[in-house]
Amino acid sequence: MSRVEAHTTRSPEETEGLGASFSAGLCAGAVVGLVGELGAGKTRFVRGMAMGLGSKGFVKSPSFTIVNIYEGGRLPLYHMDLYRIGRADEFYEAGLEEFIYGAGISVIEWADKLPSLMAGCTHIVRSSYGATEDERLISIEIIEK
Repeated sequence: MSRVEAHTTRSPEETEGLGASFSAGLCAGAVVGLVGELGAGKTRFVRGMAMGLGSKGFVKSPSFTIVNIYEGGRLPLYHMDLYRIGRADEFYEAGLEEFIYGAGISVIEWADKLPSLMAGCTHIVRSSYGATEDERLISIEIIEK
């Protein structure tokens, strides 16, 4: 069972604001899968989540580091990026599963690259381009298990 909330943001700052308000309702062990094209606002949404949690540090895409950890807030935030992960075994060989279902909140960009991992998400956030350059259409699926 799940429910979906639809949102439209009209600027990067609004996308961050949506991420901040979203993070307020998350508890330790939450796993958020992010899906969307390059530039569709995934990292901006995570930046807002980090602000909402009170995390320290500047949030940037972990495309090359695979995982960034932001601490100092209400809960640790584990920000992973699967863009460069080609197979499920690469994810597990890199030890990334240790960040999931732990003491913090896990956010996984490009979660749809690993369907088995996506099936374990508690939330799926889908971002797409809107009618203008800065507009983003964001749906948040809350998965009740």
